[in-house]
Amino acid sequence: MLTFLFSAVFCATYVSPIISHVKGRDFTEQEMSHYRDRIKSMFYHAYNSYLENAYPYDELRPLTCDGQDTWGSFSLTLIDALDTLLVLGNHTEFQRVATLLQDTVDFDTDVNASVFETNIRVVGGLLSAHLLSKRAGMEVEEGWPCSGPLLRLAEDAARKLLPAFQTPTGMPYGTVNLLRGVDPAETPVTCTAGVGTFILEFSTLSRLTGDPVFEDVARKALRALWRRRSEIGLVGNHIDVITSKWVAQDAGIGAGVDSYFEYLVKGAILLQDEELLAMFQEFDKSIKNYTKFDDWYLWVQMHKGTVSMPVFQSLEAFWPGLQTLIGDISSATKTFHNYYSVWRQFGGLPEFYSIPQGYTVDKREGYPLRPELIESAMYLYKATGDPTFMQLGRDAIESIDKISRVNCGFATVKDVRDHKLDNRMESFFLAETIKYLYLLFDPENFLHNTGTEFELGGLQGDCVLSAGGYIFNTEAHPLDPAALHCCSRSQDERRELQDILVSFSKPLRPPTDQSEGTSGDRSAPESIALKPGEKRKPPALSCPVQPFSAKLAVMGQVFSDNS
Repeated sequence: MLTFLFSAVFCATYVSPIISHVKGRDFTEQEMSHYRDRIKSMFYHAYNSYLENAYPYDELRPLTCDGQDTWGSFSLTLIDALDTLLVLGNHTEFQRVATLLQDTVDFDTDVNASVFETNIRVVGGLLSAHLLSKRAGMEVEEGWPCSGPLLRLAEDAARKLLPAFQTPTGMPYGTVNLLRGVDPAETPVTCTAGVGTFILEFSTLSRLTGDPVFEDVARKALRALWRRRSEIGLVGNHIDVITSKWVAQDAGIGAGVDSYFEYLVKGAILLQDEELLAMFQEFDKSIKNYTKFDDWYLWVQMHKGTVSMPVFQSLEAFWPGLQTLIGDISSATKTFHNYYSVWRQFGGLPEFYSIPQGYTVDKREGYPLRPELIESAMYLYKATGDPTFMQLGRDAIESIDKISRVNCGFATVKDVRDHKLDNRMESFFLAETIKYLYLLFDPENFLHNTGTEFELGGLQGDCVLSAGGYIFNTEAHPLDPAALHCCSRSQDERRELQDILVSFSKPLRPPTDQSEGTSGDRSAPESIALKPGEKRKPPALSCPVQPFSAKLAVMGQVFSDNS
C-alpha cells in the first residue's frame, strides 16, 4: 500500500500538469491568465492594506483599517504571506520581507501563544521561506539548506513551544508563554488536532538541524493519541493531556480533529514512514464504517458510533484533497461535489451546515474566507484534469471579490445568508486561500515542477533540491522532502566521521599478561553473566560517567550491583 500511495502522489504531483492541458480545454490559456491576474490583484489589495494599516500587528482589521494582535504578536500576516509572494513571482518583496523578519521578529516576549497556531503559521512559514530562499534569489549560507538565518528563526520559535510537551503523556498543552513556559493554571484540555499536528514542521526541523528533540516529541504525541483511540478505532475532539481522558467524545473529520489525520498522511509521504501510514489506514476504515453517510461525513460518539451531530463543517472540506493524496479519487470526487453544492448555495461555506435541513446552523453562519475546498479542488484538478474543479476556483474568485472586498482588504463573511461582514482578515487568507487559487490556475508554477528544474545545495553542494513533490503543511506552506534527506545524509556522515575521530583519541587498554602463573583471574576472559555477589570491574574510559545501578542485562534479566 505504501508503494501505491507514493505512486498516487507521484501521479498527482508530476503527471498532472500534462493532463491539465489535455482535459482543461474549457478554460483557455487567455482565461487562465485572466484569473491569475485577478488573483494577484486580490492578493496585493489585501497585502498592501495590511502593510499600510496593520503592520506590525498580527492581522488586518479591514473594516476599520487598523491592526490587531491575535496569535502572539509576530507580525503573523507577514510571515504567513511570505512564500505566497514567491508563488506569485515577486522575488524582490520576498527578499525584503525575509530580511525584515530576521531583523525584527523576537520570540523572547511575555506572550501567551497557541502552540498549534504558532507551529503551523510561524514555524511552518519560516521553514518554507528558508527552503525557498535560494529560489527567491537570496544569498544563502554555505551548506544551505542545512543552515540559514530563517532556519535559526524557525528553530528559535519551535524551542519556545517545547515546554508545552513536558506532560506525563507527551501530549502538549494548548497554550504556552513564550518567556516563562506553561502557566501553572493552564488548562490541560487540548483538541486532538492541537496534539497531532507537529510531525511535518518538527521533523523538518530535526532533519535540517540535526537535533532530534523536535521529531521525538511530535512522534510521542502522535503515538499517545493512537493508543487512546476507542475500541471502534475513533478519536474524540478534546483530550486531557495529563490524564489521557477524553473530554469531548465527538468523533469526525472536522474542527478540532482535521489536521491530525492530514499529518498522518503527509508525514508518511514526507518521511517515507510506514508507521504513520498504517495509523491513518486504520483510522480511515473506522471513519468510513461509522461516520460516512452518502458521501457526507457526520459526527458520531467515539465509543458507540451513534450520530451526535449530522452537520458538515467547512474545515472538513480538506478531506477530498487528502483522499486524492492516497489515490481514492472516486470517493474524493463524490464528497467534493457535495461540498461544492453548499458553496453554490451561499457563495461560500458556512462554518456549520445541517445536512438533514440543507441549511446553516444557528450561530455558525460565518465564512472566514477559508481555503479548504479550494485546496481540495487543486489536488483533484491536478490528479484528473477535470475542469469542474477549476470552475470552483472561478466561483471562489467571483464570490470573494464581490462579497468580501472592502477598501482595506477582504473581510470575513459574518453571515453567508445576507453576506454581512466582520472586521477581520485572518492571515490564512494570504497564506492558503490565495495560494491555492493561484496554483489552481497556474499549472506551470514552480511548485508543480516535474523535475525539469532543480537547485544544488547541501554541505558538499551535491544535493538536488526544489525538483518537485512539495508537501504542504496545514497552513499551505510547502516543504521540500529532498532537503530533509540531504541534511540527514550530511549529518549521518558527519557523525560517522566524529565517531572515527573519537575512537582514535581513546587511550589503548593496557595489555593483559596471558602467561601461565599470573596471579588473579585477569588472564581469563570476563564472564557475560556475573555470579551473585560478584562485581564487574569498570572498563577503562576516556571520560567519567555517572554511576548506573543496572550494570548489564542478559536475555531479559537485569543484573545490578546488588544482584
